Amino acid sequence: MAGSRSESNEEALARLLGALPPAPPAWVEAAATLPRTRRDADRIVALAEADQEFRRAAVADLEAALRRAGYEPSEALLAAIRQRLSSPG
Repeated sequence: MAGSRSESNEEALARLLGALPPAPPAWVEAAATLPRTRRDADRIVALAEADQEFRRAAVADLEAALRRAGYEPSEALLAAIRQRLSSPG
């Protein structure tokens, strides 16, 4: 039985993870901003689908269109939107 072992799987995993070096700061920052980037991309793509004028502006100059809509166009946000707008269906 797992409870009778001197070290449980969770403890062994914790020990192994503790031995790893810390994640690079850029990875930590990217992971922290990912949920917001996804939410913003969802909203912006929905806006582009509902508002043809915004879509034309976004296709012509995505960064400027995002700034006019109140978003800061980070590289991650730009990439997510471009990928979604270019995918079929």
